[in-house]
Formats: sequence, C-alpha cells, structure tokens
Amino acid sequence: MIRLSELKLPLDHSEHALSELIHSTLKITAEDVKSFSIYKRSYDARKQKLLLVYIVDVELRSDRLEAQLLSKFTTNSHIRPAPDMVYQLPVKLNEAPAIRPVVIGFGPCGIFAAMMLAQMGFKPIVIERGKQVRERTKDTWGLWRKRVLHTESNVQFGEGGAGTFSDGKLYSQIKDPRFLGRKVMTEFVKAGAPEEILLVSKPHIGTFRLVKVVENMREQIIAMGGEIRFQQRVCDFHIEDGHIRGLTIANLADGSTYELRADHVVLALGHSSRDTFAKLYERGVYMEAKPFSVGFRIEHPQGLIDRARLGQHAGHPLLGAADYKLVHHAANGRSVYSFCMCPGGTVVAATSEENRVVTNGMSQYSRNERNANAGIVVGISPADYPGGPLAGIAFQRKLESNAFVMGGSNYEAPGQLVGDFIAGKASTELGSVEPSYKPGVKMTDLADALPEYAITAMREALPAFGKKIKGFDMHDAVLTGVETRTSSPLRITRGDDFQSLNTKGLYPAGEGASYAGGILSAGVDGIEVAEAVARNLIGV
Repeated sequence: MIRLSELKLPLDHSEHALSELIHSTLKITAEDVKSFSIYKRSYDARKQKLLLVYIVDVELRSDRLEAQLLSKFTTNSHIRPAPDMVYQLPVKLNEAPAIRPVVIGFGPCGIFAAMMLAQMGFKPIVIERGKQVRERTKDTWGLWRKRVLHTESNVQFGEGGAGTFSDGKLYSQIKDPRFLGRKVMTEFVKAGAPEEILLVSKPHIGTFRLVKVVENMREQIIAMGGEIRFQQRVCDFHIEDGHIRGLTIANLADGSTYELRADHVVLALGHSSRDTFAKLYERGVYMEAKPFSVGFRIEHPQGLIDRARLGQHAGHPLLGAADYKLVHHAANGRSVYSFCMCPGGTVVAATSEENRVVTNGMSQYSRNERNANAGIVVGISPADYPGGPLAGIAFQRKLESNAFVMGGSNYEAPGQLVGDFIAGKASTELGSVEPSYKPGVKMTDLADALPEYAITAMREALPAFGKKIKGFDMHDAVLTGVETRTSSPLRITRGDDFQSLNTKGLYPAGEGASYAGGILSAGVDGIEVAEAVARNLIGV
C-alpha cells in the first residue's frame, strides 16, 4: 500500500475527481489501481477558495509496481509506504489470573483499559462509583431541569466519564507512533459510532450517540469475562511494603462496605475524584501539584462563527458547524486560550459537589443548536495556589463556591455580556444572545469570579480574539462562570513501567492522573496502561 497526502480538491468536486487525482499524482492508469481508501479528510480554509485535503491509501495491482513507484518518488514526502495500523494484542491468556486486575473508573481511560485487559483474557474487575449511563443521564438532567444534584451521578461521575457529556471529540495532538488512536476509533465504530469518524480530521460522536456506544462497549467487556460494578466507591487503599494489596469499597446502593484483594490496580479516576485523591495522598502515594486553567464559557451565535471561519461556504453540509482555536499571550504574562470548543452546542452545569457551580460544554452529533460555546481560560501554576498537591483542589473549590453564591445559591451560573465585561461594568439584562446554561444564568459582574490577574488577561484577550474572528468580542456574547475543571490540578506521577513512583501495582492513568486530556488521549493511555499491567502480570 502507498499513502498519498496533501491531495487537494474543490469542495464540490466530482465523484471521480479523487481517483483521477491519484492517477495523475502517481502517473499511472486506472488499471494500475486495485483499490484505494480515504484515511483522512480535512479542509484548508486559509485562502479565499476552500479546498478539501485528502490522505489516501492506495493498493496497486502488483507489489512490483508499488516498489517501482516508491523508488521513483523517494524525494516526495507526500508519497510514502502506508504504515501498518493494525493493532496486535501483546498477549492472549487461556485462563485469567487468580487475582484479577482492577480498574477504578469507567470513563474513556477505564473503558479502554478494561477492554484491552478483557481482550487479552485477564477478565478485569471495574469499580465505578457512578451509575450506568442511562440512569446517570436522568440524574444529570435532574440538576439541569430541577436543580437537584446527585453527588455520585452527574456530569463527572458515572459510566462513560465526563466525556459522555461533552462534544464527544475524538481528536488529539498527542504523538501516536503506534496508531493507538486508530484502535480507539475502531473500537468506537465496532460499538456503533458512525464510520465517518475514521476519516474526518476532527471526528466527534456527540452525547446521545455516546450513550449507546458506551453501553455496547460495556457488554463487550462483560462478554469476555470482565465484571463491572456500578455504584461502588473505593474509600481506602491497602498498601504494604510499597505495594498495593487491596481496596476497601463502599457499596453506595445498600450502604455496606467490603474488601477486595488487588495487586494490580489501574487508577482511571477522572479529574474530579477529589475524595479519592485525598485518600491516596493520606496513604502516601506520590503526587505533585501541576498547572491547570480557569475561566468562563463564552457563547456566540453559531452562524457568526460559521461566517467568520468558512465565509461563503458557511452552512455547507460537508463542513458542518465551524469551530475555532484561539490563544493570546497577555501583557501580564498570562496565557489565555479557548478550551473544549463545542460547535452548535450548549453550556452545561457540571458540578459534582453541593453548593458549587462549574460550567462545561457539550454538543450532540448534529451540532445544530443555535450557539457556539467554548471555555476561555487562563493558565495558572502551583505558584498561584501554594500548599502541596491538594492545594489546587482547594483553589478550585473556592472559585466554584463563590460562583454558586454569585449565581444566587440555586445552581444558576453568574453571567455577563462580553461588552460589559471588557468595560468593567455589571450586566443587568441579556442582549441578542440567549445563554444555553440550565438551570439558568444570573446577570452580574464577573470581575469577582476569578483572581484579578485572570480577569485582566481575559479583558485584554477578548478584543484580540475579535481581530482574529470577526464578531468574537461582540457586545452581546455571553460569558458564564466558572470553568475550573479543565484538567486535573495534580499529577499522580508514574515511572516508565506506568506504575506509581512509590507504590508498585498502582497504575495512574488518564485525565485524573494528568496523563491525558480528552476522550482520544484517555483511551490511548488506557490501552498503554493495560499493556503494562499485562506485561507485569505475565512477568515480561
């Protein structure tokens, strides 16, 4: 197979244009091509004329012709041998070990760690504090519609993890020489995700579709001998001589507790398992504070973003709702950037603790809601919240509690018009943009919602963003706060063997341990950690 990249065609090209471009690029005839498949499709909107950009894998009629062409085009970086992207299990057991590996958490990282361990024959046990995804969805809507928070079943906790109530984005900037991201995508398609996620450059599934996909993946794991225990929270870790030996688990359904023998434990906790982080710290597991970001959600009419980004092609069905990625380095030394941009989506209530307000963004597969939203966040470091590994959590909680009060102490979010925010005056009523956050938005002055350095940096950044995307700093765009859970505020550091630096058998993984940021990278990390567990269990 030969891989061709940077094949560019007009947006509305003919059915045969791509195959003709392949023939002309390789200087061959149609008879020389046995088949071809699209590996990736993106678009280039940097010039007036928008172009589709393809990467294709071409199978030729003979290996001899392939060798001749590769030799002929050795200096062309866009004509190369197609890489082998087929995932191979490192081991396959006939019988599971007596003490089975345990995965804590059933978000993207935990799902893929469990899936790989199950495929390898280890029959993992999954401990998930939240509920199954459909029950969890009902509980989440309870906060959005009725202001009733379930602290163990919400946007953060439950089957599918925080990524279930997001845009379902499946792209990442991680280095992936083994194409493990392809394995993640293939498993999603196998579980019912649309096949187009394998070829579009910025694939997404959307919340409603993710629900069924997650359910199907759960059933696959169970069919291979895995066990998934919902409404079970790990409340203690038993560590002897620097090695994990067991867990104490609270059964939230009936209030009982029990002990589980375990010497290989994957920590796929997610970034909001604050009580579990505290218990790990109490038990001496090594961790350290790390930078993260805080800010607000911003909402614009999706049509404004489409026109600014796609021009005359706005609304084209092949392009869908436009997204953006922005960054500004402020005069006070702070970086301000867009985070988790959700085209045609909604801002959601994402707290997991009572009397706190947290915002996040989500989209359905169709991305056809009226507003675009994104986090506009400011980078902070441990120097901003001194006090050890858990100090970042205290910092987050302070901001979230303050936002709860600013919003009226009823889970409404404090909000402000962008024009008023830049001018430094309180907003008293909405303009042309209706915020999507439920239970609701209380208009106020967000200057007190974040530290002064963050407010100053954001006031400078928004007009700068308006120069990059026309209308971004429009007066009536809406800010809602606060966005605090951009990533974990700590790192549970691991070594080259993927194990905790000072607790053998404990495998920190995914977003909670700060080894991933998003569904795809969390899934990839879950695969790599599962492989490390397998190697250790069989003594390789």
